[in-house]
Amino acid sequence: MIFMSFDIEEFDAPLEYGKSLPLEEQITISAQGALAILELLARRQIPATFFCTAHFAQQQPALVRRIAHEGHEVASHGFYHAAFSPEHLKASKDALEAITGKPVQGFRMARMMPVDADEIAAAGYRYDASLNPTFIPGRYNHFRSPRTPFLQNNLMELPASVTPFLRIPLFWLAMHNLPFGMYQTLCRVAAKRDKYLNIYFHPWEFTGLRPKEKFGLPRYITRHSGEELLQRLDRLVVYLKKHAFPFGCLGDCERPA
Repeated sequence: MIFMSFDIEEFDAPLEYGKSLPLEEQITISAQGALAILELLARRQIPATFFCTAHFAQQQPALVRRIAHEGHEVASHGFYHAAFSPEHLKASKDALEAITGKPVQGFRMARMMPVDADEIAAAGYRYDASLNPTFIPGRYNHFRSPRTPFLQNNLMELPASVTPFLRIPLFWLAMHNLPFGMYQTLCRVAAKRDKYLNIYFHPWEFTGLRPKEKFGLPRYITRHSGEELLQRLDRLVVYLKKHAFPFGCLGDCERPA
C-alpha cells in the first residue's frame, strides 16, 4: 500500500535561515501549494493524508474542509508549527474536527521530533506518524527503529519509509535531490519489500521558493521545487500505479498484529 502525505502548515522555513515572512504570506504560500496538490490527486484519482496545523486550518477553513470533502484524510500536525506543548495534542485534534466535521485519527509532530506516545494516545489519536527510522545528522538517530508499522503500547506507529538496505530516507528531500529515476526505483523496491510505502512532502515545496534573497533557503531545499516538483510527483504516482500498488490514507492502515 502506498501512503502519501503532506504536512500543511505555516511556511516558517525561511525563519530558520534568518529571513522574516509575514504570517499572511506563510499561509498563502502553503495554501497555493495545497491547491496544486489537490488538482493532481483529483486528476490521478488517489487519496492522501494531510497533516494540518490547527493554526493553518483556522486561517484557511474552507481549504481544509475541501481536503476532507474530496476524500482525503485530515490529521493533526499540532496546533502551531513553531511551538508545541502537550496540551496542543488534544486542542489541535478538537479544532480540526470542528472545522471538518470528521474524526481526526492521526498525529505527526512538526519536523518529526519525538513526542511521548502515551500522551498522543491519551489525546485520542489512533496512530502517530512522527518517526523517521534513519540517521540524519543534527535531526535524529532512529537507525535501529522499525521501518514498518508497529505498536507502542496502544498507539500505532507509522514510520516514514526508508530503503530496506542502508535506510536511505525516501522523504521530501530525497525527491528533490536524488536522480529521479533512482528515487522512483527505490520507492518501488521499498513498497515491494515492505508492502508499505509512507512518503511525505510539504505543500510549500510545490511553489516558487526563489529568490534566495527573500526566502534564504539552501539549494538542497529549492532544487527541483515548484512546478518541477509537481511534475516529479505526478510521474511518481503514474509509475507506482503502473506497478499496481494501491494508494490509501494513513488512517486506513491496518493495525499490526
